[in-house]
Amino acid sequence: MDTALERLADAILIPPFPGTTAPRWLLDALERGLAGVTLFAPNMAAGPEALAGLTATLRTACPDLLVAADEEGGDVTRLWYDTGSPYPGNAALGFVDDVALTERVHAAIGADLAALGVNLDLAPCLDVLAAPENPVVGTRSFGADPALVARHGAAAVRGLQAAGVAACAKHFPGHGATLLDSHAELAIVPDGLAAVEARDLPPFRAAVAAGVLAVMPGHLRVAGLTGELPASLSAAAMALLRDSLGFEGVIVSDALEMRAVSDPFGIPGAAVLAAAAGNDLLCLGRDVPHDGYLAVRSALVDAVRSGDLPGARLEEAAARVTALQATLARAPGLAPGTDDGIGLAAARRALLTAGGRPELRDPVLIEVEPLPNMAAGDARWGLADWVPAASLRLVAAAPDPAVSAAVVLKAAAGRSLILVVRDVHRSASTRAVVTSVLAERPDTILVEMGLPYWQPPAGACQTYLATYGASRANAHAAAEFLGLVTPVP
Repeated sequence: MDTALERLADAILIPPFPGTTAPRWLLDALERGLAGVTLFAPNMAAGPEALAGLTATLRTACPDLLVAADEEGGDVTRLWYDTGSPYPGNAALGFVDDVALTERVHAAIGADLAALGVNLDLAPCLDVLAAPENPVVGTRSFGADPALVARHGAAAVRGLQAAGVAACAKHFPGHGATLLDSHAELAIVPDGLAAVEARDLPPFRAAVAAGVLAVMPGHLRVAGLTGELPASLSAAAMALLRDSLGFEGVIVSDALEMRAVSDPFGIPGAAVLAAAAGNDLLCLGRDVPHDGYLAVRSALVDAVRSGDLPGARLEEAAARVTALQATLARAPGLAPGTDDGIGLAAARRALLTAGGRPELRDPVLIEVEPLPNMAAGDARWGLADWVPAASLRLVAAAPDPAVSAAVVLKAAAGRSLILVVRDVHRSASTRAVVTSVLAERPDTILVEMGLPYWQPPAGACQTYLATYGASRANAHAAAEFLGLVTPVP
């Protein structure tokens, strides 16, 4: 195999690896010119000190490597997967609608990332949430108004990049109107290119104007633009980003193991199509093993040799990646803790309340399991840290909401009831549980830790509280409001 071509292929790859230490194959690949790595929660499981040591070890093999992670704040967190993020996510910041606050929160996230050796944040999510039932965007979006998303997206970009971390705006040209999750299948934007241009592109235009260093196309199909392909594999979508929006930075593929592209093309085939379409940096996904990375590299080399992938395209991509590495190597950054406490302060401002502060008597906390969000995974959420373990119950709304409601009512007999839910609007069974419980217990304190599209009728519960997200910061703010914890300065 052509060693020069192997190096060129390596120069556009950021593969994953298992565990909390660097395997020998990875260090060898970095020494040969691998662009970098993508970190996921299992790589960070040993804690911040170990993570900083890991990234330092990686930099002994390649000082300018890219270390990428999905650290959006809010519900999608990798650094704080086991504890919940100390920062509220985009929905909460959009609800507050203080652009300076959004910039400060993202500067703090960026400073934390930089201190741990992460220099490419696969965020912010700039999807305009046109479909409340969207199964994967939700609280990751700043909101449903393109202008709001645009101004906060630009602020997030400025904050991250002030910390010396490259921001990556996603999911171009916009995932917020889809009703399918591209982790599982090809998502379809239902209303075509004209709607996308008016609704979905303004946030990306604002991010480009703010100097965003990277953009991630989504695995989603847009009528009138991408044909039968997703935007992530569409040369037309890349041309829209380059020519219409004027973006000159690095285009980063969404994870190529996602089934929207890996099912029809395989991961190596999707990698070749992504590079040919105009992606500059290829993210392979969490569960691609070492031999999967080797297969992608071989597929890129073979495609160049066969003429299916022009060598000039690979050289162009590698040059952009090298330029990004050089830019980040020169970035001054911010000290971690520059804005200590900003996450909780922001989450406090994001509370939507009705009914006032309750007076609790021996409260029982019931958390209803939410529908899954594959981007967030099973990251920790809820108010469990602020009540005794004996006062906590977890309830599944399905398959029988009536049974679940009876469990809730029995557990809370004679006690204050705090019922915690997440995105009730997306789950008919959860709505049924809530409605049944409120009919018997109108003194219930209902806490919505997703988006408050569905709310009970006025007076149906004693207190209603919406947090616009399920991060630890959101949970702490809710616990303070409810009197479960004494507010900290």
